[in-house]
Amino acid sequence: MYSREIDGNVLTLSASGWTYDYTFVLFDYETESLWYHLSGQDGLTCVSGTYADRKLEEFESTKTRWNVWKMENPPTKFLDVNALSGGR
Repeated sequence: MYSREIDGNVLTLSASGWTYDYTFVLFDYETESLWYHLSGQDGLTCVSGTYADRKLEEFESTKTRWNVWKMENPPTKFLDVNALSGGR
């Protein structure tokens, strides 16, 4: 997971529709820049656009199963998208 903040601005990141080396290249709507995680580096690097060669901070994260997470973090809640759409 990455921060969306740079120079006090919050970016809206989305898939660009491009991939490189089997990884999504992200796009930010505010500057139309392209962002990619370069192998061996921390953070998300701007590879084209306003913030070229700048990075978005990478947050510490954990890959785990839901039942393990829930057992270790009981107050955690989740958004049930099916409940919002009436089960469709």
